[in-house]
Formats: sequence, structure tokens, C-alpha cells
Amino acid sequence: MKIIDVHTHIFPEEIRTRREAYFSDEPAFQKLYQSPKSRLIGATEILAAMDDNQVNKSVIFGFPWRDSNHFKKHNDYIIEVVSRYPDRFIGLGCFDPFSEEAAAETHRCLQQGGLLGIGELAFYQSGIDNSALTKLEPVMEICSGRDVPVLIHTNEPIGHTYPGKTRNTLAQIYQLIVTFPQNKIVLAHWGGGLFFFSLLRKEVKQRLLNVYFDTAASPYLYDPSVYRLAIELIGVEKILFGSDFPLLQPARYFDEMQAVGLSDAEIGQICSQNTAKLFNVAV
Repeated sequence: MKIIDVHTHIFPEEIRTRREAYFSDEPAFQKLYQSPKSRLIGATEILAAMDDNQVNKSVIFGFPWRDSNHFKKHNDYIIEVVSRYPDRFIGLGCFDPFSEEAAAETHRCLQQGGLLGIGELAFYQSGIDNSALTKLEPVMEICSGRDVPVLIHTNEPIGHTYPGKTRNTLAQIYQLIVTFPQNKIVLAHWGGGLFFFSLLRKEVKQRLLNVYFDTAASPYLYDPSVYRLAIELIGVEKILFGSDFPLLQPARYFDEMQAVGLSDAEIGQICSQNTAKLFNVAV
């Protein structure tokens, strides 16, 4: 079975070896990576892990830096890695959506850099409020016009706290997809549980037509039964395997899918076919 991991993070060497130098003006980066236990890896490390876990391709992206010099440097690294290993990686452009250069960087990454989407865009300081939606408009318009997906960081609004947990609400996540109905949107981390509301009789199921849910960090956040429930509620075609590597090894996810009795066909769709179709690439 072929495997595509839709959610992984890699960093250029300068950031990996000098992370502390970026803390002072990047509070979100400091919040997530000030602990030495928060791993920063590059292309060599992720390729080794992919081979160990029998992952054929990974979608790689950087970090939503506030400083445009930082996100340009990081996106350049993603572009370089994809060009070196075109059969192993799919690249996304990443930046702070509040940056005045967000639209220009979207154009650069997609047109000049040959990347296949944008993400993981995150609103660590604000949540996905109205000002965030306004700032997203030019980026989403470009992505809609090019028919490429946008990966958005979301999380459940209740439960335990952790460094990557934002102040987003389910109402904000829902307003995001209502605001941009033409965009192909991937909601990271199961969309904060938004898919549960597809049970509502009116409106929601229709609004989710262009929305996908990745599994990133699922073993830390949800009981394994989430796979079976999500398949029943939104359909297997809406679920994308994402490991959030290097946070977790892909094998953890495969074990959970098998433990809850997913069929080989269902695992195949989640682990490769859905993502290949979304990005229009060969499995």
C-alpha cells in the first residue's frame, strides 16, 4: 500500500541549530519550540523516518513566521527540498496571514516555486476571528483561482491545554468555511471536532463539501474510535492521514487504524488516495 503523509514540518539548518535566536520577535515559535524536546528536523531526518515507516510521499511546510524574511527563507528551503526530491515531497508555502506580503508570497510559492498549496496557516495569537478572515481573503482568492488546497491549523476548543492550542472556537472554524466556500480547505487536527456537526439536518453537511480533515496529532487528542465515527459522519473520502511528524511517528496512526478495524480499502483511501486526488499527484 502506498502512503502519503499530508502534515509534516521541516526546518532549514540555521533555524534548527539556532532556534533561540528566533524567540525574541516570534512569540508563537517560542511557545511551540522553546522546549528542547520539541524536535526540529530537516530533509535528511524526514526521509529516514519515511523509509522506516514505509511512507512514499510527505507534504512538507514551514512555520507561519511574522517576519517576512523568516518565512521567505523557510519557504525557499521547502522549494529547494521539493526540487531535490520531487518524487518524495509535496510542498506548501507558509507565512503569517497578517503579513502585508502574504498575497505576494502566495504568488511566489505557487507560481515561481512550484508548490502545490498553502499551509499550515495558523492564528496562534488571535484565533480565527473576523480580522483573520479579512486578512485571509487575498490568499484564499489566489488559491481558489489556482484550485490548490489551503491547510489551516485548528484545534478543539475544550479539554487539556498544550503549546500549539489556539483560542479558535467551533463557530470561528465554521465561519471560515462559510466565508470561503470555493476553496479546498484542509482542517488540521480533525478540525477541532467540527465534523461531528455534520449530523445537523440543515446546512452543515453542504458547507463541508470542499472541506477535508487531517489526522495530525490524533493519538494525543482523540480515542482511536474517532476514525470509525468520522467515516460514518463525513465519509472516508474526507479524511487525510497526517502524522504531524516529527511530533509522532506515522506507525502510531497505522496501529490505531488497524486496532479499530478499518478495512484495507478504508486505510488506503485515508493514507494515500484521498491526498493524491486532492493534490492531483500520482500515488
